[in-house]
Amino acid sequence: MPSMAIPSSNDLVITSSPYAASWMADQRVSLGFSTYQAGKLFLIGLQPDGRLSIFERTFSRCMGLAVSTDARQLWMATQYQLWRLDNYVPPGETTPDGYDALYVPTVGYTTGDLDTHDIVLPKDAPPVFAATTFNCLATLSEGHSFRPVWRPPFISAMVPENRCHLNGLAGEHETGAPAYATMVSKCDNKDGWRNQRDNGGLLMDVRSNEIVCEGLSMPHSPRMHAAFPGCVWLLNAGTGFFGYSDLSTGAFTEVAFVPGFARGLAFVGRYAIVGVSAARENRTFQGLPLDENLRSRDAEPRCSLQIINMDTGATEHWIRIEGVVHELYDTIALPGIVRPKLLGFKSEEIHRMLRIDNG
Repeated sequence: MPSMAIPSSNDLVITSSPYAASWMADQRVSLGFSTYQAGKLFLIGLQPDGRLSIFERTFSRCMGLAVSTDARQLWMATQYQLWRLDNYVPPGETTPDGYDALYVPTVGYTTGDLDTHDIVLPKDAPPVFAATTFNCLATLSEGHSFRPVWRPPFISAMVPENRCHLNGLAGEHETGAPAYATMVSKCDNKDGWRNQRDNGGLLMDVRSNEIVCEGLSMPHSPRMHAAFPGCVWLLNAGTGFFGYSDLSTGAFTEVAFVPGFARGLAFVGRYAIVGVSAARENRTFQGLPLDENLRSRDAEPRCSLQIINMDTGATEHWIRIEGVVHELYDTIALPGIVRPKLLGFKSEEIHRMLRIDNG
């Protein structure tokens, strides 16, 4: 039977395919996703009896997520801040109520409303993030909202006009430094990207300023995978296809179709975790090739996490989100974490969270 979990709100139901929980147990991994539509961060792990464990907390318009390689830190972009959440549970231990990770918002940086999308974590350096409103990649700067570190060469000025909708960011394998970025168009006028949704999208190498792949439809979530050198994985969201761009040819290869608007991509071994949103009311996301691709498959868009075998393109497992949440932004995988929880700001839990450094 499928696993089922119903969080505190009766308006939200999360279900899974029959073996999704077993797969998570075998991989020893937990998953997470953000939804700015509902303003929440969700962490999904396993209860001692093998059923899904669901933990959620409210954060204003949370979007981009990033996890350190040891899963000791989680970074999250919200409406006007960038938050670092630290795991307060020492490795190998659990909380009194049986969670092996407790993520606490420890440090917050106020950036202003940059419409911050993806985040990467370079080694020994502050996070770098897509400051979409300013059409650039940026980092933190003491005493400032942000410091720009790169913008596409076709963007003529640093102005808050969301000209090309620069949204996605991939870090290098070894260093985590910014390597590739996606944007919806090459437009250099305010909100110009909205007229280029069908095939104006591109993938760029931020180190060389070269365009790697063109003709994409609302690309999102570029990611690099050590087991697949020579390519950048991404979501061609306007068509509904997950696939990769070959760095030598620039061609985009479709690997799997997902039933909805895809945003958020994480890896667990040779599996991809793809976030999928249900129908969106905003007209900007209507009239795309995705609509016809759904019709041709007699498919209805569903809000879900799709767990895809990257070698075969088969969706082997899924976790479905129904009710008040119908739109996702980012997804993460927490390696080595079985049952995570987190603190937010709406309850008194965080008031009583004290950790003393005696050392």
